[in-house]
Amino acid sequence: MAVKLTDVAQKAGVSVTTVSRVINNHGYLSDKTKHKVFAAMKELNYQPNSLARSLQGKKMKLIGLIFPEITNPFFAELIQDIESILFEKGYKVILCNAQRDKEKERAYLKMLLANQVDGIIAGAHNLGIEEYQELGLPIVSFDRKLSENVPIVSCDNYQGIKLAVHDLIQSGCHKIFFSGNKQLKGNPTDQRLKAYLNEAENLDFTPHICSVAFSDSTLLKNITIHEMLQNDHPDGVVCTDDLTAILVLQEARKLGLKVPEDLKVIGFDGTKQIQTYHSELSTIAQPINDMAILLVKLLLQRISDPNKELNKKQYILPVKLIKSLTTA
Repeated sequence: MAVKLTDVAQKAGVSVTTVSRVINNHGYLSDKTKHKVFAAMKELNYQPNSLARSLQGKKMKLIGLIFPEITNPFFAELIQDIESILFEKGYKVILCNAQRDKEKERAYLKMLLANQVDGIIAGAHNLGIEEYQELGLPIVSFDRKLSENVPIVSCDNYQGIKLAVHDLIQSGCHKIFFSGNKQLKGNPTDQRLKAYLNEAENLDFTPHICSVAFSDSTLLKNITIHEMLQNDHPDGVVCTDDLTAILVLQEARKLGLKVPEDLKVIGFDGTKQIQTYHSELSTIAQPINDMAILLVKLLLQRISDPNKELNKKQYILPVKLIKSLTTA
């Protein structure tokens, strides 16, 4: 039977994380700990792939990507751009589709450690900060605050919703609803709701929230949106993502509402796929390729010098309004 990383950890009397850190030469470890791990590896004849190169301080050229949903057009495009950029720089990726499952994300983290990845780009929202801090690996976060030592890359979420609200106002809307998650979790995307509430106050209109979360099923979102349109009669809806905006358009069609005459809708993300197949949708476009470039750049910097103090902890990239037929 093949010897596993857990076998080495048990033999050496240390954690799996510690064994992985010894193999990858990440972070400070005492000579005594290293000796115990190497002795256990020798006794068990444990030979991880490319161990010789790893022990010589060379990298595996392998990056872990952890994202919540690879079928979502936004994450699919971002992941594709990240993979392409990394491949050009000589790196391969292990893609982890964490979905909304804490145990799944936890299992993927263990797998990434066992496979001796050089670093992680994290975009999932299941696990707490502590579990990422314990990894001992260079990490860069997308749109989520993991810890003070992990840089965050995001778009200007606040300005994006501000642009969306102003577009609806300029298009003649008076009863503008916000369709998105009403729960604030301390992440950059919270700025979308904050921007909507602030603009409601600044522009003197009553705020209304149609609460749909990213984790909600399509059926549940449809029911909530249908009730909003049927009972509350908004004339404008700003959505926190394009897929939700498309659901609003579909439900409006079922109710016989005309867009943009009766209802104006604007989304958020602006992926190539949505612009191609739903070009009628007005949206706030995130700079997806630029974010991918920056995520890779920051991670490779962390890999080359993991102990270097961060000069900047949050990177916010500008967005743009793509105005089309749904707010014409």
